Order: sequence, then C-alpha cells, then structure tokens
Amino acid sequence: MRNSPRFIVLEGIDGAGKSSQITALVAWLQENRCTVTTCRDPGSTAAGDAIRSILLDRQEVTLVQTAEMLLYMAARAQLVAEIIRPALARGEWVVSDRYLLANIVYQGHAGGLDPEIIRQVGAVATGGLQPDLVLFLDLDLETASRRLSRPLDKLENRGDEFRKRLHDGYRIEAARQPDRIAVIDATGSIDHVAARLRDAVSQRLETGFTS
Repeated sequence: MRNSPRFIVLEGIDGAGKSSQITALVAWLQENRCTVTTCRDPGSTAAGDAIRSILLDRQEVTLVQTAEMLLYMAARAQLVAEIIRPALARGEWVVSDRYLLANIVYQGHAGGLDPEIIRQVGAVATGGLQPDLVLFLDLDLETASRRLSRPLDKLENRGDEFRKRLHDGYRIEAARQPDRIAVIDATGSIDHVAARLRDAVSQRLETGFTS
C-alpha cells in the first residue's frame, strides 16, 4: 500500500488550520516512507500563481461568480496537468491544500452558483481526477476567526454571513459524500487534530501505517 499513489485534499474555512495540518500530515507520511508532493489550489504552477493573484490579492479586480469559478478551474486544469497527474504517475502521494470541493462550496453554496454545474465544469477541468480522500477540517466560525492572524484576502473579506454559508456548504457536501469526505474535528491543539487526521487516513485508505 505504501507504494500505491494516493491523492489527499485538505479543505475547510479559513482559520481551520489547513497549513499546519498539511505540514504535520506530510511529515507523518514521509516517516512511513512515502514520497509526497504537496500543492495548493489555486497555485503551484506559473499559470496558477498568476491566477491566484487575480483571484485573491488584486483588490481592484472585480469578478462575477461565474468568471471567478472559471478562473479557479483554469488554474486547477494546469495544476492537474503539471503537478498532480505526473506525481501520481511516479507513484507518489499528493497532498493538496484545496481542490474542486472548494469551488463547489465557495462559488456554489456560498456564492449562489449551481453546485451541479460546478461539478460538471470541474470534471472537464480535471479530466475526472478525484481525490482518494478529502479531509474536511470542521471548526466553528468564532474559533476560526480568532485563529486568523494575517491580512485577509478578497474571499475572506466577504463577511460573516458568507463564512456561515461556507461552513454550511462544507457540511452539506460531507453529508452528501461520506465515503469520500472525512469530517475532522479541528478544535484543540495542532497535535490532537493531527492525530485525528492520521487516524482518518489510516482507516479510510487502509494504509497500515504506524501513527
């Protein structure tokens, strides 16, 4: 099983602790002799980083929801072609900070687009590539807001009602896809949450890894 490539995605509202948990998860996989490629969506390619700047940093650029969604898809298509598929073909594990579910939640459930249309566009952009496991870091809005200690990007600045729709959207999708999406309690220390992620990966993917 160690030598079988696996594709894992971490998702959640901003402030849920994805960055810290990706670092911990990758370290654990490497301790279990996995070769791991990490990436972020959007980003991790020249095209993806340029699109990311437009989407998250360029305050003067205003986009309608459909344009926003399609830019994410363009960045993701490049990410799949340049980074994810080649890594899986080499037999590596891939751990991504967000993927298609983020579009379904951000532009769909929270932004007002039809989630089913986003799924269809996503299937084209990714060539049908789905993660083996999505780890949804579930954290209440108040705690997540307290954890955000950096300047907010354009999406994070959309207010509390938008963030509530995000949180609700993730929970709806987790209930819709229980076999693919593992809900992880993101409260508590980094170490406690990391242990929950390790357990989910071990059980869902039947790795047999030591924890």
